[in-house]
Parts: sequence; C-alpha cells; structure tokens
Amino acid sequence: MIDDGRALFLQIAESVEDQIVDGSLPEESRAPSTNELAAFHRINPATAAKGISMLVDKGVLYKQRGIGMFVAPGARAQLLGERRTAFADRFVDPLLAEARTLGLGADDLTDLIRERAAIGSAAGLTEGTLR
Repeated sequence: MIDDGRALFLQIAESVEDQIVDGSLPEESRAPSTNELAAFHRINPATAAKGISMLVDKGVLYKQRGIGMFVAPGARAQLLGERRTAFADRFVDPLLAEARTLGLGADDLTDLIRERAAIGSAAGLTEGTLR
C-alpha cells in the first residue's frame, strides 16, 4: 500500500476511498479512526488525520462528535463519478483523439473494444463489465 513516490496522506485517503467504492466500507458505516489507520500503516497519526480530513472536506466522510467518522450518504456515487471522469480524461479522450487520427468511427471503436474484450476475458475482463 505505501508507495514512496506519493504523499502518505493521499495514499491513506485513496485507501479509504477504495473501500467505499468496492463496498467493503458502506455508506453510514463507521470509517477507520486516524489512530487505527496510523497503527495499521505504521505512520504518524497526524498524517492519517490529514488524509481523513481531506475526505471530510470532499464530503465523503462526516464526523459524529464523540463517536467517530462515518461514510456519508451518496459517497460511493460521488467517488464513482469522480473516477469515471478521471478515467475518461486519462483514457477515453486520448483514445478518441487517436481514433480520429486513424479515421475510425464510433462503430469501428465499438467493434475493436468488443474484440479486445473477448481476448481479455481470460484476464478477468468480460463483455458485461464494459456495458
């Protein structure tokens, strides 16, 4: 989990986001405390707190005084939306630009994606995950 190239607090925030997105940390459930995160990852509690604070600022987590942090209603949908946008920015936009350069239309791209998905099914991708 810990990657030397990126700030630890960002990695902590992304780890909690991943748990929300994959459903292992459902909405309205108690999120790990900064002390729990610090102990688990063997980092300073202030670093963990910075990551958690970032999620509070985004509206993904909220604090219940004296009880702890909880996953906000709508947090999963919010994070999925952010990730879809980032995915489109990082992968789809360049794909479309290259397709235009090659003279490929939407149907050509769809056929190419379906063809590659069939090949990639052995790697865990299925056509159903692309719909």
